[in-house]
Amino acid sequence: MALTQQRKQEVMTSYQVHETDTGSADVQVALLTERINKLSEHLKANSKDHSSRRGLLKMISLRKRLLAYIIKQDQQRYRKLIERLGIRG
Repeated sequence: MALTQQRKQEVMTSYQVHETDTGSADVQVALLTERINKLSEHLKANSKDHSSRRGLLKMISLRKRLLAYIIKQDQQRYRKLIERLGIRG
């Protein structure tokens, strides 16, 4: 279920705020979105996997809290981030 190291590095590189950034809220939201999308696909095929569903809900909750933090800091950055990720239509 986990992201490969290569894919994780690609996501970090594309969403980092500065060159050595690996843990900003933007990067964390992008990584969580990748994991959420991957887990959602898994749950479409395995609808009775309740422990994975619980994990998915926890990830969604964490992403929601991080997005709340970002919008409180900078609304323009928030809008650009959700547009790039394609999460709120």
